[in-house]
Amino acid sequence: MDNSPMGELKNILKKGQRRNLNIIATLVVLLFAFKPWVQIGAGERGGVQNFGAVQDHVLNEGIHFKIPIVQTVILMDVKIQKAMTDAAPSSSNLQDVDLSVALNYHIIPDKANLVYQTIGVEFKERIIDPAIQEVMKAVSARYTAEELITKRPAVSTEMQQALTSRLLASNIAVDAFSIISFSFSQTFTDAIEAKQTAEQNALKAKRDLDRIKVEAQQTIAAATAEAEALRLQKMNISPDLIELRKIEANLKAIEKWNGILPEVTGAGAIPFIGVGGAIKN
Repeated sequence: MDNSPMGELKNILKKGQRRNLNIIATLVVLLFAFKPWVQIGAGERGGVQNFGAVQDHVLNEGIHFKIPIVQTVILMDVKIQKAMTDAAPSSSNLQDVDLSVALNYHIIPDKANLVYQTIGVEFKERIIDPAIQEVMKAVSARYTAEELITKRPAVSTEMQQALTSRLLASNIAVDAFSIISFSFSQTFTDAIEAKQTAEQNALKAKRDLDRIKVEAQQTIAAATAEAEALRLQKMNISPDLIELRKIEANLKAIEKWNGILPEVTGAGAIPFIGVGGAIKN
């Protein structure tokens, strides 16, 4: 062991270095133990609590420092989320409806702290699902079962508007809403099909009746035209015209004659159709 002044100085320096290393190691351990920073991921926001009290500011994406023990950061997902809900509301004419809908929504980013403060992280079970159920029942009750089918776009729009207004009060925004399916009891479905069949048959009968009326009108018009033509033709008939028609008929008969005279039994002249009249003229 070196007891010289230089040796003692070296010992003191070594002890000081070990002490500094111990302090640094202790600080590193404490740093990782208390973790005085927080990382906010993509699509998230951080709600800050000071000894459990929610603060007004919201942490955006990135790394932020916090006071160990004093501050706690709650991560809130602000990405678009999807909720699918089934319900069995009644129409205005008291028909049971099995309804399935889909809702896309997200927490308003700069209100994430208020959502955590007033609702918590289970906002879907506490707010979203009950709101969808109530809106579906309220809107369906204003339409008949048939209107729920024929006015489906209007029903969907009304439901979306009602949900938008209702959830906005809880700092939740609606991105999209759609009705996936409607279904009714088998009895009602059969009644709808029977009604559609009857309407189709009635429409076909009407088309057939219209066609018959048109055909009858066409027949009447043709008969009227023919009668008028005969009337005009009768007015123009004269003895000369009658004689002309006879000559024309005889000429046609001569053109068709094959030159063979018909055999006639008994006494009498050999007939020659229309020849006498023609010679006479």
